[in-house]
Amino acid sequence: QVQLVESGGGSVQAGGSLRLSCATSGYTISSYCMGWFRQAPGKEREGVAAIDSDGSTNYEDSVKGRFTISLDNAMNTLYLQLVSLKPEDTAMYYCAANTFMGVAAKDCLVSTAYNYWGQGTQVTVSS
Repeated sequence: QVQLVESGGGSVQAGGSLRLSCATSGYTISSYCMGWFRQAPGKEREGVAAIDSDGSTNYEDSVKGRFTISLDNAMNTLYLQLVSLKPEDTAMYYCAANTFMGVAAKDCLVSTAYNYWGQGTQVTVSS
């Protein structure tokens, strides 16, 4: 059974940094698309970053140059490095994984691309 467990969220001031982790079990992280999503209160969940089995990445426009998605195959863990954080980055961040072969990162910033989700980790950025 696939399990995803996020960690690393917290409260930081604007301009600060965090690294989110998504530990997986029952899943081979390098074989499929994985992504990070976020949902702020009163807003829809949005795709933030994705990485596919070829290592290609895709980012939502507002986080390009500030967030970096990466994989540690040995640890079976997905990461999201967040730098230059802004108050508008405040949200619950979710890790997502799919088991659909051949999906490219450019198609993995939508929630319908995924069939497994973690419980989320809160990121709060104060001004």
